Amino acid sequence: MPVHTPVPPSVLAAAYTRLTTAFPGLEITQLGADEPAPRTGGWVGADALAEGGTGLTAFLEWDDAQVRRDYGTRARPDVVASFGLHRYAWPACLLITVPWFLLRRVPRLPVTHVAYDRTAPGLSAGRLAVRPAGFACLPGDPAAALPGARVVAGEEALRAEVRAAVAEHLEPVLAGFGPRMRRRGRALWGMATDEIVEGLWYVAHLLGEERRAMRELEALLPGATKPYAGSAAFRELTGPDGEALPTRDRASCCMFYTVRPQDTCATCPRTCDADRVTKLLATAAS
Repeated sequence: MPVHTPVPPSVLAAAYTRLTTAFPGLEITQLGADEPAPRTGGWVGADALAEGGTGLTAFLEWDDAQVRRDYGTRARPDVVASFGLHRYAWPACLLITVPWFLLRRVPRLPVTHVAYDRTAPGLSAGRLAVRPAGFACLPGDPAAALPGARVVAGEEALRAEVRAAVAEHLEPVLAGFGPRMRRRGRALWGMATDEIVEGLWYVAHLLGEERRAMRELEALLPGATKPYAGSAAFRELTGPDGEALPTRDRASCCMFYTVRPQDTCATCPRTCDADRVTKLLATAAS
C-alpha cells in the first residue's frame, strides 16, 4: 500500500479559491488529515462510484431524472451513465489541473480521498471534499519543503505528474462506469482526455487565460500519451467578420445527440464547421 503524507491546505488553497471565485458553481473543501469525508445527504465517495454497485446506481438515478425533467424523454441506460461520468469527471479533473496551471503544483487524489455532492442548491457543478495524498512541484517552489512534497526535475516531468495523477484517480472510476456505458479501453480514455481539456479550457477562459491554457494543454496531451486517447486537438475557425474562433475536436462522444439529435455540441465530431461557427458566435453573444 502506498504511504500518503497529509498535505497542508495552504499548498492548494490559492488555486482552489481562484477556481471557485471564477466559477461559483463549484465548491471545494479541503479536509484535515483526520477529518472524515462526508457520506450523508447527497454525498458519495469516488470509491463508491468506482465499485460500480449500489452507490453508482443511486448516483445515476439523478441523471435519469434530470433527462426526463429537462427534455421530456428517457435516455438509454448507457447514455445516462455517460452523462453521469461527465458530470463527475469534469470537476474532478479540475482538482488536479487547476493547481498545476496556476501554481505548478500537482496533487495526488486517490478515489478514497475525494467525495462529491451535486445536489447542493445553487451549485451547478456541485461540491467536492478532498484530502490530497501528496503533491509534485518544481525546484525552487517554496512549498517544496512542506510535508507531502515531491520535487520533479522540470516542466515535462510535471506534465507527466498531471497525466499520472488524473489516471490514478480516473482509472478505477472508469472501471466502475464502463460496463454501464457499454464502453471500454480507448473509448473511456477518450472521454478522460476530453474532460481534462474541456474543463481547464473553460475555467481558463473565465480567468482570462484561455490562450495560455490552450498552449499548456497541447503540451500536456500532444497525443500518444497513454492511457489517454487523442490530443488536445485545438484548431481555429474564422467568423463572418474575420474573428478567430477557437474550437477543438473531441476524442469521444458525449451522447447528447441521442436525446436532442438536432442539438449537437460545438466540439462534437458530428458538428460541421459552419454550424460550429454559428454555435460559437451564439455562445460569445450570450
